[in-house]
Amino acid sequence: MSKTEASRGSGTDDRGGPQQPLVIAKNLKKHFPIRSGLLNRQTATVHAVDGISFEVKKGETLGIVGESGCGKSTTARLLIGLIELDDGNIIYDGDAVGSDISMKDLRRGVQMVFQDSYASLNPRLTIVDSIAFGPKIHNMKDPTGIARDLMTRVGLDPERFANRYPHELSGGQRQRVNIARALAMSPRLVILDEAVSALDKSVEAQVLNLLNDLRKEFGLTYVFISHDLNVVRYISDRVLVMYLGEVVEVGPAEAIYENQAHPYTASLFAAMPSMDPDNRTQEPPLAGDPPNPINPPSGCRFHTRCKFAETVCGTAKPRLSVIGGDQDHLAACHIQDPASGHSLAAREAAE
Repeated sequence: MSKTEASRGSGTDDRGGPQQPLVIAKNLKKHFPIRSGLLNRQTATVHAVDGISFEVKKGETLGIVGESGCGKSTTARLLIGLIELDDGNIIYDGDAVGSDISMKDLRRGVQMVFQDSYASLNPRLTIVDSIAFGPKIHNMKDPTGIARDLMTRVGLDPERFANRYPHELSGGQRQRVNIARALAMSPRLVILDEAVSALDKSVEAQVLNLLNDLRKEFGLTYVFISHDLNVVRYISDRVLVMYLGEVVEVGPAEAIYENQAHPYTASLFAAMPSMDPDNRTQEPPLAGDPPNPINPPSGCRFHTRCKFAETVCGTAKPRLSVIGGDQDHLAACHIQDPASGHSLAAREAAE
């Protein structure tokens, strides 16, 4: 496979221009009904993703973090079309998904690598057949050649591994196969949903470096989902923080790591284990479980666990606002500076 063929449809194709975000998500919503009884009637609704908006710029890695159940994986599946939107729009390089661009074309340009490297591979297909499956379906030229070339690029010798089956590989080797399978479609965006969380640390570091090298080589854009904040900092250009189906903070990685504007983000970072034996956590930075997504709190959804909460936090939903004059750093919080204890409205009035 030539470099031109490999990069077809990748980040090097700036149909909407280099300044046009590759993906714009507008007010994405996904609610899952809960049904019960003999008539299978809907009795409740899980607010998995509740009106989130964000952009993914070309060539960047956007990290998404948050507690389990906050909607990270649901957001990823909405972006790739594995589940249908209840409301909202996805713009892919200037084209509205569903009207300007078909779902079939979107799925060729957007690929996904899942957390479970074994469950995401067909146990009856050899490694080379798994990678070549997508190109065959899309009638691409020489799918087996594409598969063998990509095996080399991800660090798997085709002569040794091409005819093996998934159960004959280690977890790290299987994840390399999944990465190669995603690249076989010449995507522009690759979504990595906890793609390294099940790997040993040494293998994890190798895969992370491989992902960085592939991004540069093919001009890729990543959406990287993880619970490991150190990994997210290493690989991400920007970070988006989710809580209970909503975006609470987004900004450049270094800005988020050095200056958390939202109390929930600060709690996440305070919970990171320290390597300093003299810097021990005296009390949990965040207590209790997240509220029930079936009946989320009014106003700011974090106010029930926030020690800085004011009356306005329980009644009015905060909007994403610019923090510290940095137009790229936004937080959805009525309190701009948690240490001050003053609401944004009061601070603005004082200024």
